[in-house]
Amino acid sequence: MSAVREQLPEGRYGRSADARADRKLKIVGSVLGVLLLGVVGWIGYDYVSGKSAFSGELIKFKVASAQAVDVHLEIRKGADVSGTCTLRALAESGAEVGRKDIAFEQREELVNEVVTLRTTERATAAELVSCDAR
Repeated sequence: MSAVREQLPEGRYGRSADARADRKLKIVGSVLGVLLLGVVGWIGYDYVSGKSAFSGELIKFKVASAQAVDVHLEIRKGADVSGTCTLRALAESGAEVGRKDIAFEQREELVNEVVTLRTTERATAAELVSCDAR
């Protein structure tokens, strides 16, 4: 009888070393996956909750004159949160021709306000730079 080897029944003498290693890899992979999912969830929650405290949006602007721009802002915040938004006006060349910080201390969650921004020369655009809670 030449090179015919007899095949042993699978699993009859316990698990092979490969099967044990595969099981350990699956456990380690599952634990790492759960940890990664937890970290991503925590970062996402922190991002969403941090941004919702005080935020502003420039709805529209209108060049009122060569020395002023009217800016309509909408502010979303908690009723007990106050903050400041910074606006700037830009000339056609891109140069900043006006800047103003506006404080919002109203006890409302949604504030719509039209603000006049004075400029040093005719502005062609207005921009909401930032809004920060205090």
